[in-house]
Amino acid sequence: MRKIIVSTYMTLDGVIENPMWTMPFWNDEIAEFQKADLFASDALLLGRETYEGFAEAWPPRAGTDAFADRINAMPKYVVSRTLQRAAWNATILQGDVATEIAKLKQQPGQNILKYGGGGLLHTLLQHHLLDELHLLIFPVVVGSGERLVPQGSDLGLRLINTRTFSSGVIALIYQPAAAMQ
Repeated sequence: MRKIIVSTYMTLDGVIENPMWTMPFWNDEIAEFQKADLFASDALLLGRETYEGFAEAWPPRAGTDAFADRINAMPKYVVSRTLQRAAWNATILQGDVATEIAKLKQQPGQNILKYGGGGLLHTLLQHHLLDELHLLIFPVVVGSGERLVPQGSDLGLRLINTRTFSSGVIALIYQPAAAMQ
């Protein structure tokens, strides 16, 4: 069975929104870490907002490096209630999204990678579809913005790996606690 891996950037105070704050800390080590996640996957699972941002940003970078070529070539599964059409190798998942994602996990292949947080992450957690959460914690506090999970959420995780980068960023790799029982 394929794994669903969620990879997201987060500040020390839990904000995931508009990660322009990553730039001063970005380095080759982090790029290699992200490249390893991408190349261990053969499909992307995206919410509408992430899909729209990526579909604008990545196609113009085709041919510039292996990461851009890989992300552009991969099939994308976009969860959206409002999107009517999708390009960029994308299929829109609607209706019973949890069932559709569970079917994707049953198909042969590598990991399915999801970037970001939001409602789709909550759906994955609620339906026990998340296999790993890769948090890259950046040494910055921004004070306000969208959080990884909504206030009042109850989420149990088990730390399975860590990595510290020279820029002060820390990668924390978790599995949902239920997956460890």
